[in-house]
Amino acid sequence: VQLVESGGGLVQAGGSLRLSCAASGFTFDDYARGWFRQAPGKEREAVSCISSSDGSTYYADSVKGRFTISSDNAKNTVYLQMNSLKPEDTAVYYCAPRSSCHGGVIFGSWGQGTQVTVSS
Repeated sequence: VQLVESGGGLVQAGGSLRLSCAASGFTFDDYARGWFRQAPGKEREAVSCISSSDGSTYYADSVKGRFTISSDNAKNTVYLQMNSLKPEDTAVYYCAPRSSCHGGVIFGSWGQGTQVTVSS
């Protein structure tokens, strides 16, 4: 069971990035799939989630309207399109399977994450 996040980088405020999370060893869309982030000195927080049942999507208020989560089940991969990036979006981003998008249990261990740095 493995999760590999990629797509992070350094971008100026207002720019865009597309993160990918490739899963192997299990069927990712059997689970809710969540994106999380952890900024230096802060706790990890949920950013977005896509449900397994009907593909409903959920976003933290801080990213609503700017980020879009999607999945390609054939590739066992989930994406996070991030537009209009702000310096406060700077963090390491992680993905994880969850039992549900609302307070669901997070399964497995965290991957290595992908660093997103937004300069002002």
